[in-house]
Amino acid sequence: MSILKVNELKKSYGRIQALKGVSFEVPEGAVFGILGPNGSGKTTLLSIILDVLNADSGSYEWMGKPASPELRKQIGSLLETPNFYHYLSAVNNLKVTNSISGRGDEAGIDAVLQKVKLYERRKSRFNTFSLGMKQRLAIAAALLGNPGILVLDEPTNGLDPVGIMETRELIMELRKKGHTVIMASHLLDEVEKVCTHVAILKTGTLVASGPVHDVLVDEDIVELGAENIPALKEVVKEFPGVHQTVASDHYVQLYFTKGTAQLAEINRYCFEKGITLTHLMLKRKRLEEKFFELTNN
Repeated sequence: MSILKVNELKKSYGRIQALKGVSFEVPEGAVFGILGPNGSGKTTLLSIILDVLNADSGSYEWMGKPASPELRKQIGSLLETPNFYHYLSAVNNLKVTNSISGRGDEAGIDAVLQKVKLYERRKSRFNTFSLGMKQRLAIAAALLGNPGILVLDEPTNGLDPVGIMETRELIMELRKKGHTVIMASHLLDEVEKVCTHVAILKTGTLVASGPVHDVLVDEDIVELGAENIPALKEVVKEFPGVHQTVASDHYVQLYFTKGTAQLAEINRYCFEKGITLTHLMLKRKRLEEKFFELTNN
């Protein structure tokens, strides 16, 4: 089932087109990453699907229904860090947030603090928290009322490596507990580690969308190693299906059409040609490589 369907969303600010007919679907239970350089339209897109901004045209549906105040209560969001009171405890800050948002009740506060692993520090003042703990408290605020869907804008922005790791682990844990997470981020490595699906934006245009594996892999890359790299390179150039060969000092990479590389056949072929492989593996492009390919063209 699709949690969110976005259809041809367009938004302009004067002459600037922030979104140019963006369409995609978010499946239930996914961690869906929205990627793009600054100015690509990520925050505008999140603001529209959260009813903060109105689109010029196009539409979107949550769980197969048009947006409504009732549906909005089922969606937790973090577009910017909440204005927590530094002198209040975690519990009391969430009580204030709860009274403003009207989502859930005070009985659920302990549950969300347990979910984000801050229950033991629930009575500690906000100003004693690390950056990662402050961000986890912000996500706890988004979880008030136990929404099945979370929309997070740059959830690891400004965090140190420990805070990034804590937030990443929390998002993965929330998915295991049944939440669907939609997150915008510029940290490609974190998206690659956390997200199941991704949409990549470039100046308001959607350039790729789908499962992370499908977006990353548009060809098979096989990496080979042997004692004699020049001889290996000459031999494998004639292997059926290879459309590009790239050699370095230690390895040779063969490029095949997606889904066609057969490692056992490559190993047998090399052995019959007198080359014993010391290294053989199927690689995939990292999200960073693919991202720059898509956004720099």
